[in-house]
Amino acid sequence: MSMGTEPTNPEVAALLGRGHRLGADRRTTNYAGGNISAKATGADPVTGGPTELLWVKGSGGDIGTLTEAGLAVLRLDRLRSLVDVYPGVDREDEMVAAFDYCLHGRGGAAPSIDTAMHGLVDAAHVDHLHPDAGIALATAADGPELTRRCFGDRVLWVPWRRPGFQLGLDIAAIARDNPQAIGVILGGHGITAWGATSAECEARSLEIIETATRFLAEHGRAEPFGALLPGYAALPAPQRRERAAALAPTLRGLASTDSRQHGQFQVGHFTDDEAVLDFLSRTEHPRLAALGTSCPDHFLRTKVRPLVLDLPPDAPLPDVLARLRELHEAYRKDYRAYYERYAEPDSPAIRGADPAIVLVPGVGMFSFGRDKQTARVAAEYYLNAINVMRGAEAVSTYAPIDEAEKFRIEYWQLEEAKLRRMPKPKALAGRVALVTGGGSGIGAAIARRLAAEGACVVVADRNVEGAATVAGEIGNTDRAVAVPVDVTESAGIEAAFAEAALAFGGVDLVVNNAGLSISKSLLETTEADWDVQHGVMAKGSFLVSRAAARLMLDQGLGGDIVYVSSKNSVFAGPNNIAYSAAKADQAHQVRLLAAELGEHGIRVNGVNPDGVVRGSGIFASGWGAQRAAVYGVPEEELGAYYARRTLLKREVLPEHVANAVFALTGGELSHTTGLHVPVDSGVAAAFLR
Repeated sequence: MSMGTEPTNPEVAALLGRGHRLGADRRTTNYAGGNISAKATGADPVTGGPTELLWVKGSGGDIGTLTEAGLAVLRLDRLRSLVDVYPGVDREDEMVAAFDYCLHGRGGAAPSIDTAMHGLVDAAHVDHLHPDAGIALATAADGPELTRRCFGDRVLWVPWRRPGFQLGLDIAAIARDNPQAIGVILGGHGITAWGATSAECEARSLEIIETATRFLAEHGRAEPFGALLPGYAALPAPQRRERAAALAPTLRGLASTDSRQHGQFQVGHFTDDEAVLDFLSRTEHPRLAALGTSCPDHFLRTKVRPLVLDLPPDAPLPDVLARLRELHEAYRKDYRAYYERYAEPDSPAIRGADPAIVLVPGVGMFSFGRDKQTARVAAEYYLNAINVMRGAEAVSTYAPIDEAEKFRIEYWQLEEAKLRRMPKPKALAGRVALVTGGGSGIGAAIARRLAAEGACVVVADRNVEGAATVAGEIGNTDRAVAVPVDVTESAGIEAAFAEAALAFGGVDLVVNNAGLSISKSLLETTEADWDVQHGVMAKGSFLVSRAAARLMLDQGLGGDIVYVSSKNSVFAGPNNIAYSAAKADQAHQVRLLAAELGEHGIRVNGVNPDGVVRGSGIFASGWGAQRAAVYGVPEEELGAYYARRTLLKREVLPEHVANAVFALTGGELSHTTGLHVPVDSGVAAAFLR
């Protein structure tokens, strides 16, 4: 159970264990959704005497991965004394600032808006969750009556109220006046349960969820989303993925229309979950999608409503792309009108009018966010919303909270403050990089460096096991994925870019690093040697750059293409005709493509390393022994030999090449294209002129 240091208070240990179990089931609550708490006696840090404390999940945390550091810790007496100074619902936002004066010691994490709910309810343990079945009842048009039918007086109804101090007072009063009650359904929102022990609270939360689930199954109609729409059935899986990969870059570009003005791109996520496909194949999906989501945790991540394509799955791709652009412009116009309808003089500025969720019948759902995790979680929340709509429509009519209330929460000053507390994004945040030859050596170092600077990375290599190892070292699939690719085969390259589009929405930064070397004199070099060198590096770079440019043009976001060439592209080294000629070909591709692609905002630059011996896949595969023989030194001394002949007398490592790639792509050289950066510790004969 423990994640980190074992909690010293047994009630806190029980609280974290409960959270991990509840948070592991997305039907119970989604990532960063809901909150849990415990009350127990702790020691006053000044007097050492006993004091009653509240531990509650802090703002923005996730109960499924919660640690003690993620809990806000407050003195219960001070928190409850706020009731006496509460100025009323019109000024209740002021109470959040007051929570800071109730903190115990250093206080732990920042208290969330739901802290009052947990502190004011007179029970040792409280859960506030967002289960699909509970929200289905909470968003049904006749939710109060359905709640009575489902639970009797064991679970009671609380009319919609924005999260805050007054909601905490309302729930506390119900719990106090109804000793038989184990929890409540919060109109338009979710559930809250309580118990004398952690085990009792957890059991009651699960009882509410399971009872609601059974009620919907037993009393709901079979097809709440209506009859099948002719022609809107899901495409077969291979065709779905092919169409999704074709649509993703354009959609990502559209979804980044506003964020790109601030130097940020949206990262994409695609899912063709069966529930999504079924929803989009039914007659009622346009009506329900237009109503938007209801639970605050849902629409804060999915926006007020999705963009829904109104064409069948077999529509020609050009027609679909044209229609999506029209719908995107209409969406932006509607969203700006929504903002202007409800914005007040002190409202935060509009955060962007682009959709977070795009639904494509027969294909699936695309979601977008500042990073892959945010995009993926948005999709998970909209899938929850579909389940909610299904449940509500099965027993009643789906009736989410009204638009004005959604705006009040979306543009809440407290939500704005939470966003401002987020750390500054890294230099490559929102960028997607694809590195060929990324499974070892220089490519692996580049992949790791770009990921460390915030990029999502596609590690592409003929050795897919090596690529998978590097991707796994970087992190989970929110950060890196591995794809097999032989850069001499155009079909495989196109497939790799399609996988990148499905994984992250597209690609912004491509590194042509795949290579090999055969060290032979002119007379010893065979046609096969020449062909394999040029096939991998000259032809391979051309094919990769061509596929990259196609995708980048579809995105309309510009981009970077970087060639890992060599100092041998300009230096006439001995016994190296095939390798050096191929590197010279790559070097001139940089100049040609920089000139051709500049008008589209695509920058093309190169890096010219020399003598990367340690950690190099090429040198380990026999090139090192060949070059050592040419220079008459032991292979183990080759790196030192290369260093001695440089001006700086320093050995070049894969990490140094990775540093140069980042320097070219990290933003400081945004007006530079067609440049070759030497990373050779100074080889005078290779100076560029």
